[in-house]
Amino acid sequence: MQKGVFDVSGPLCDLVVLDLSRALAGPHAAMMLGDMGARVIKVENPDGGDDTRGWGPPFVGAEDARESTYFLSCNRNKESIVLDLKTDEGRATLARLIRHSDVLVENFRTGVLDRLGFPMEELTRLNPRLVVLSITGFGHDGPQGGRPGYDQIAQGEAGLMSLTGPGPDDPTRIGVPIGDLLAGMYGAYGVVAALHERERTGLGRVVRTSLLSAIVGVHAFQGTNYTVAGQVGRAQGNLHPSLQPYGSYRCKDAIIQVAVGSEKLWAKFAPMVGLAVDDPRFAVNADRVVNRAELAKAINAAFAAREVDDLLPELAAAGIPAGEVRTIDRVYDWDQTKSQGLLLDVMHSTLGPITLPGPPIRLDGVDGTSDDGRRRHDAPPTLGQHTDSVQAWLDAEDARALHAARRA
Repeated sequence: MQKGVFDVSGPLCDLVVLDLSRALAGPHAAMMLGDMGARVIKVENPDGGDDTRGWGPPFVGAEDARESTYFLSCNRNKESIVLDLKTDEGRATLARLIRHSDVLVENFRTGVLDRLGFPMEELTRLNPRLVVLSITGFGHDGPQGGRPGYDQIAQGEAGLMSLTGPGPDDPTRIGVPIGDLLAGMYGAYGVVAALHERERTGLGRVVRTSLLSAIVGVHAFQGTNYTVAGQVGRAQGNLHPSLQPYGSYRCKDAIIQVAVGSEKLWAKFAPMVGLAVDDPRFAVNADRVVNRAELAKAINAAFAAREVDDLLPELAAAGIPAGEVRTIDRVYDWDQTKSQGLLLDVMHSTLGPITLPGPPIRLDGVDGTSDDGRRRHDAPPTLGQHTDSVQAWLDAEDARALHAARRA
């Protein structure tokens, strides 16, 4: 299969991903595959394209070529083709794309793809090797399988908000669309597993996940607290419910976080905040958990006059895990963030040079080389930017397939 316009490398560089999704969960999954070298062709409707192109402010660029920073966050390393799937011509082009793709990503509401004329039976007929990733809000079946999926609603329905916030009476959403992001991550993980299986069977399959499934999948100890011990977790702010001291505390100029994960560390930490190691209120972790509010008061009092840049080195020297609560600007200006390749400088077709958050995976080779999945990264596309080049690629692929069939 010919890659077409992209000059890339990476573990997935021989794959073509057809991205029919919009908003965040599906686009994030497709972007993850693109980060690892796959060619990702994003199909957008001609009336404004992906919904997130209009999600703002902030918008950037000239008034006649505005780009949403939301769209830029989840569509790097993709090509954009405009298709009206309500027309015969649009559906015919989509069928051609399906024939020449390895993966199809969609997050339509249940039944929409069927009504467009592409039920699973038709997808299989067009391309038996196709791996389909289908992401829904609450699952494709079940009594509420048809519900639309919006992240904050899913965070609430899946219990995450009840575990987050300053207290049990103030459920709070996570500050990013974590349900969408997790569904995208689980979806990409499922796709790679299905592609590996295809090497043995020669056949694709459908990978399904949802915002509900993804959030329940990360309940971790809060899940087993209920399923095994019958205890219902509730929001407790920034103090860990099972380990203390572990949480956020205020020093003179910032908020600092400390994690004392063992009795050995407690023996080092207690004198630093003016407490006796064997204080009966805090002698062992179980006591500290019960009396965590009192313990936090003592720590805050000890840190109140200290500046973060003085306090963190002292904690580090004692072996106490600690860190500042950084604002977003301080994260991206941090040398450690830059050292991990988490910033990408790319050239956008209308915005010019821009910097994007980069992929969070690095691949090291046995020869000492290191990269993040592909030779170079491309800026998110403008609407329909690659329509002509993708159509030309399809013509070439069709001609190549016809020639191969005649020779056979």
